[in-house]
Amino acid sequence: MTVEVCLLRDSPTRLWGLSARERLKRQFRQVGGLEIEGSASGLDTTTESTSGQQLFIDANFLFEPRTLSELLARNNTVLSLNGRPAAAVVDAEHVEGAKVYFGSEGAGDLPSGLDEICTDDLNAFDDRLRRSDPPLLELVTTDRKQALESQLYGNSYKGITDLVTKWAWPRPARYGVKLCAMLGISPNMVTSFGFLLVIAACYLFLHGYYATGLLCGWIMTFLDTVDGKLARVTVQSSPFGHFFDHGIDLVHPPFWYYFWGMSLVNSGPVFGFSVPEMINWIIVGYIAGRIVEGLFQLLGSCGVFTWRPFDAWVRLFTARRNPCLIILSVSILLGSPVWGFVGVFVWTILSSAQLLLRLFHGTVIRLKDGPLSSWLADTDVSEKHANAYAVFGGTRAAYKEVESSV
Repeated sequence: MTVEVCLLRDSPTRLWGLSARERLKRQFRQVGGLEIEGSASGLDTTTESTSGQQLFIDANFLFEPRTLSELLARNNTVLSLNGRPAAAVVDAEHVEGAKVYFGSEGAGDLPSGLDEICTDDLNAFDDRLRRSDPPLLELVTTDRKQALESQLYGNSYKGITDLVTKWAWPRPARYGVKLCAMLGISPNMVTSFGFLLVIAACYLFLHGYYATGLLCGWIMTFLDTVDGKLARVTVQSSPFGHFFDHGIDLVHPPFWYYFWGMSLVNSGPVFGFSVPEMINWIIVGYIAGRIVEGLFQLLGSCGVFTWRPFDAWVRLFTARRNPCLIILSVSILLGSPVWGFVGVFVWTILSSAQLLLRLFHGTVIRLKDGPLSSWLADTDVSEKHANAYAVFGGTRAAYKEVESSV
């Protein structure tokens, strides 16, 4: 069923290069099932909803797609910020009442039959970005442009991720996103260049140019942060872009380890394992870890890294691409690429074993107590897990140094 959208008013402030109306239109496409009717003077429109529902949107407010999705799951509800209505989903019977209420900017009485909520009443847990923040709703004014752009940027981050992405990339990646937005560079263009660097790193590792290959690898990981953040702040996320980006992320790390190892085939055994044997174990361990991540999602409404605070801390260091790149980089600084490869081998085996144990533990709890849920979804999460929540729960808090610096 299509919900007709009536855009009310407009904002002259452009955020990350997008006007309010263009941002909303892109968000409507992501949410789906929304058809735009009316104009900036939507309060004067007389369009009647053929679907039985209309969504009123005041374009002076900044939303994110999940804000709209959460609101659309309700009916005859007004979403307000500090008493001023920002959006409402109503059936045909309450359209006129909603228009009057929006026209008064919340100064009048709430029409009979409508409920009024704020973002705190919506679901805070965002499983896609592994964080717990109320859905975004902010009033857009010219003097708040910089702060709102920083907030959009901070909101584009996953709460639970590796230590490099979490603490090393936020500041430089923000400038990369800003440059791409200014030049009209799309997220898929950034991802494509990153893919070329993946291939270049494979070639360089195979032929023993480790430092140059690592440089390509680190630039690729940086761009892997930029493309996702660019897609979110400019509302350009798409099924193809998601598949392209995450497909590369999923597949390429074992190739890097494979070609690094192939350059060391003349080295002797370490800990009783030959280099080819270590290559095989790294690949098996990597695949096993990914399979565990997929299977764990069948146990409930969370992933293996979002189940408990312990798992979030593990995600910082587990044997994924960026932590393994740190191991390889340190080995080159010490002049021993062999021990870098051994380090990746050992860390991959240990990490995969930990994930397998976590899957077993989660399965036991699932059979005993029912479907698993994330600690971030707890209503009292900020009090119950204060330290972990400060690091992983609120994305803007985790990246406050970025907001305060721009």
